[in-house]
Amino acid sequence: MLNEKEKIDLITQISFDINEVSDLDILLERILTHVRRFFNADAGSIYLKQNDKLKFRYTQNETLQERLGPNKKLIFNTFFVPINDHSIAGHVAKNRQVINLPDVYRMTGSEPYDFDADFDRLSNYRTTSMLTVPMTNQQGKVLGVMQIINARNDKCETIPFSLSDESLIKHFATSAALAIERAQMTRYVLMRMISMAEMRDPTETGAHVNRVASYSVEIYEQWAWNKSVPETEVERKKDALRMASMLHDVGKVAISDLILKKPARLTHDEFELMKMHSYLGARLFKDPRSEFEELAAQIALTHHEKWDGTGYPGHIDLTTGETSLGYEGTDGNTAPLKGEEIPVVGRIVAVADVYDALSSPRCYKEIWDPDRIQEEMHKNSGLHFDPEVIDAFFSRLDVIKSITQRYPEETSP
Repeated sequence: MLNEKEKIDLITQISFDINEVSDLDILLERILTHVRRFFNADAGSIYLKQNDKLKFRYTQNETLQERLGPNKKLIFNTFFVPINDHSIAGHVAKNRQVINLPDVYRMTGSEPYDFDADFDRLSNYRTTSMLTVPMTNQQGKVLGVMQIINARNDKCETIPFSLSDESLIKHFATSAALAIERAQMTRYVLMRMISMAEMRDPTETGAHVNRVASYSVEIYEQWAWNKSVPETEVERKKDALRMASMLHDVGKVAISDLILKKPARLTHDEFELMKMHSYLGARLFKDPRSEFEELAAQIALTHHEKWDGTGYPGHIDLTTGETSLGYEGTDGNTAPLKGEEIPVVGRIVAVADVYDALSSPRCYKEIWDPDRIQEEMHKNSGLHFDPEVIDAFFSRLDVIKSITQRYPEETSP
């Protein structure tokens, strides 16, 4: 067992780790994973404050995860909780105090809040001990609530959280709040960049880019698992991937409104101009100083390439927009990239972007039927899409469908 100093030292190490994560969604996953492991908690959730409510943003549950089997993911939906005394999380956010419950089904009855047992009934799970803490920034503003559930002893028996756990989780909450505030600022900066593209292209919405980014991370995780990529590399790369994939179409800011907002099919010449958005977006990151910028350039440039070599823009000079030396096609046009010449992140975002386009309404089409979408994705395996990436996509399709519901068009970042 660790003594108090060793525990504080470990918390400090964990704080350094979470401060290396830039993307908000990946950060929430990392925070909850560390907190659960530190307190040996079976489950947990994170709520983030949004206006006058708490939004349920992320959850983990080891018992339910084990029921699913290896490399499967829990599916969850987001919802809102009022910041008031009626719920445990709402009470914690309102009053900025830690609540430690040995058994949520055996409260005294004098508490102003109730435990909602609906999840337990639906999932056949038994919540017992629960430790809930507010996450506040340096100005004392509540950013959200962290909740861990069912502490376990060395025999995996459920036990109450201790009094010392209450003081220790406050350290986690402080570090988490600082990291979350920084990640939220990063997300807002990205969304402001994307809003410029949205002003030009109405389909390039915040919800769309969040869906594409989330799909891409799911596909990458499954692809990496299939390829036995080391977990440390996966964890590092998916942080940069999620942010970079949000900017896949940022080059559209340089395309004329006459093309972007044209309600009819584009002419050949108009489409040739539209295709320029791929390398124009990549040019923003042509001198990358981080893995994020490197992936952003790759994705912007190659997410319209096709596995069979019929995509665009192909081998191109990012500085001039001209065909790279030695890569001119037989018809005089730029020779497209083909197969594994296309960076894997480009291949992944290609699948995510097409799936979201087919699943979303456009001025020129209705939402496709789910069966038709799956048929189209299957049909293009080996043509438009990398077959291994398509296999990863279908392995995570249930999670991807839940992400679609998590980011409807009216949502904010």
